[in-house]
Amino acid sequence: MLKNLYSWRYYSLGKEHYHECMNKIFINNLRFLHHASVIFAVFAVCFSALSVIKDRDLIEAGVCIAAAAVALLLAFVTYYKLQTTYINNHFIYILTTIFYANVMSLGIYLSVWSSPDKLATIYLCLLICVPLMFINPPQFNLCLTIGAIISFTVSTIFVKSFDNWILDIINTLIAGIISIYFTWLLSKLRLGMELSTTMLENERDSYFDQSILDELTQLKNRRDFQQTFKRYLSNYRNSDNWMCIAILDIDFFKLYNDHYGHPKGDECLRAVGGVLNSLQESHDVYSARVGGEEFALLWFEAEISHADTVVSHLQKLIKELKIPHEKSKVSPYISISMGVFAQQCGVATDTQTMYDMADKALYHAKEGGRNCAVIFGNTIEQYKIANNN
Repeated sequence: MLKNLYSWRYYSLGKEHYHECMNKIFINNLRFLHHASVIFAVFAVCFSALSVIKDRDLIEAGVCIAAAAVALLLAFVTYYKLQTTYINNHFIYILTTIFYANVMSLGIYLSVWSSPDKLATIYLCLLICVPLMFINPPQFNLCLTIGAIISFTVSTIFVKSFDNWILDIINTLIAGIISIYFTWLLSKLRLGMELSTTMLENERDSYFDQSILDELTQLKNRRDFQQTFKRYLSNYRNSDNWMCIAILDIDFFKLYNDHYGHPKGDECLRAVGGVLNSLQESHDVYSARVGGEEFALLWFEAEISHADTVVSHLQKLIKELKIPHEKSKVSPYISISMGVFAQQCGVATDTQTMYDMADKALYHAKEGGRNCAVIFGNTIEQYKIANNN
């Protein structure tokens, strides 16, 4: 029975996808529950006023006011829960049940106790419409509907005459079946839509990641670097006084590839990429692979003298890799040359100019013997940081 009941859920959607979709739907249920509670509270207050003005029925007016008070309390609770980051799905079940019971209780009073000589038109409408407001698992809607039918049936047998309650009970059973069918169908369609949306979003994110990620090193690629560079240039923090861009490459990497082979060259690039990736966490430095063995870094500094810290730390990490490079003319291990250009934040310039300046600094580093870094800026003199092996 349960297998048939959930066949569309677990076997067509998959259990994990089902829970992911239901989590989104539950949050939407909470938002709608807030709005529905406010609307129902207004409706109940208006009905209370109508009872006093038209029929002078203070008891009916009091019942309506009580239902409005419960609805307003639900509205406040749901509003509070919507402001929190963690929403418990089981708590949403409880709130939905309270709302449903509140609405149905007012419906029973208006359709049975207040008008025992009339057919329960109001209750039949509520029985069909209220479950359609929310997207719940079928067994939950089934329990709510059966509970509403039983409550109505018991009240009808005790209050109404035999001639009235037979027809009311038959109509209620028919309305309950209609309600269960349409809530089942609506839940199925809504879950299918949520699943399709989730799958499309995942595919979009996957394609986007592929478009900005270098597969070999797991660093960002040149495309993402260009976009990030523009964003960094215009969106800096008030505490940041300097923006730094560094261009670096691996010394004599072509010789390394020719001697050790391309598979070893790929391993070397992956190792260097891992080191550069670690700078994001340790020094808040953005890294990207912009060419074969060429990389670019972006970061902010409050004091330009602190740029030395990033450069020296990176040189130390590369040195600790201890990747042998027999064909290198400057070190027995893999080493890097780096050009750094620093500019005060807010100074009018463009990304190409800054990139060219960093590339120029890299040229000076190579001309100065490689295995070092050359740093300069628009207001600071050029200086060199050597990496002593």
